[in-house]
Amino acid sequence: MNIDTIKAVYFVGAGGIGMSALIRYFLSKGKLVAGYDKTPSDLTGQLNKEGAAIHYEDNVDLIPEVCKSPADTLVVYTPAVPESHTELSYFRTHGFEVMKRARVLGEITNCSRGLCIAGTHGKTTTSSMTAHLLKQSHVDCNAFLGGILKNYNSNLMLSEKSDLTVIEADEFDRSFHWLTPYMAVITAADPDHLDIYGTADAYRESFEKFTSLIRPDGCLIMKKGINIVPQLKKGVKLYTYSATDGGDFHAENIRIGNGEIFFDFIGPDIHISDIQLGVPVKVNIENGIAAIALAWLNGVTADEIKKGMASFAGPLRRFDFHLKKDNIVLIDDYAHHPAELKASILSVKELYAGKKVTGIFQPHLYTRTRDFADDFAASLSLLDELILLDIYPAREEPIPGITSQIIFDKVTIPSKKLIRKEELLDLVVSEADTFEVVLMVGAGNIDRLVEPVKKILDK
Repeated sequence: MNIDTIKAVYFVGAGGIGMSALIRYFLSKGKLVAGYDKTPSDLTGQLNKEGAAIHYEDNVDLIPEVCKSPADTLVVYTPAVPESHTELSYFRTHGFEVMKRARVLGEITNCSRGLCIAGTHGKTTTSSMTAHLLKQSHVDCNAFLGGILKNYNSNLMLSEKSDLTVIEADEFDRSFHWLTPYMAVITAADPDHLDIYGTADAYRESFEKFTSLIRPDGCLIMKKGINIVPQLKKGVKLYTYSATDGGDFHAENIRIGNGEIFFDFIGPDIHISDIQLGVPVKVNIENGIAAIALAWLNGVTADEIKKGMASFAGPLRRFDFHLKKDNIVLIDDYAHHPAELKASILSVKELYAGKKVTGIFQPHLYTRTRDFADDFAASLSLLDELILLDIYPAREEPIPGITSQIIFDKVTIPSKKLIRKEELLDLVVSEADTFEVVLMVGAGNIDRLVEPVKKILDK
């Protein structure tokens, strides 16, 4: 099917962050857009206001008539939706063109110069930084992001003058294999999604396959020390980067204090002094080095880079400060893998040295909890105090014997509590005076508790 000639697009799983960028793209092209999602959210509410007709019951009768013509309708689905889904089954058995989200993204972007950022963690912030650096410069860009960028209140950017497209390249279900990168970044390749890949080796090999897709005139910018062997086409340049461990691109003269971070950017034939991080957490130095490298290689000037990094407000739920007072700080973060959880906690502890850091963590997926319980416990043991919630199941059915208890039992700090999500607000009320820095973390629905917690702590 020719995407340009279709009249309607129907999304099964419309509320996903990656799906929402495509919804906005097709709305911008004047297509009729509708879809299904399991539950309403702030994001689906916003998409409805923007013109998408989204409903929340798996019911074929609720599919608009305009989306029931196989000749005129493209159906886009996310792998998070089960194959038994009634609406998805209807489309499959009635002759519709049904595509995974990743394939549609690949087809939309394959005739532009894709700047594709992949990695177990760090990819949303790095791709958002890259998009902002390009957008506010003379270069400009398009972007499909995995988070709502606060500077633009959207995860989609479009340009009439630039053929550069920043793409958050998702490794889940090997989605990023549909892309054709001009330049690519790999931020990390710590094993994840073992319910899909089976083994750490298979996960690593999927990143190696991703590197083989880079165009011959392009380049790969890879975090120094990542355990993958790039499979690059002839002509593809390879660069390494890090925050403090050297590489082709790295930081020097890092200064952290008074809630601010400055550093110098060092690269081949480039030295930019006194870059200020708009979101001043230590892990963003590393993300920033990769983003600056991409921007620099695509013509963004040193002055534009300094201005862009200082004005970068970050994506929602990536080190999102909700309270920032002398006596109480509340941060919301999307960390849901042990490595990013460790980075998140260490960044907060360095930024607020001497303060008690309390983590409220909601594990995401039974399989991830089962596969990485020891690693989660080690990361959470870096906290001063832990409040651990039940597992958020997302697309999964329960696994016998797999609960948050298997993490809790391995956490070594004495100050720890295991509670149900429904008990959290009462606990915060009873202990509000004891908190100093509160870090709420997880990829499930813990974000819906951030505002209620903020109201309690702000009194």
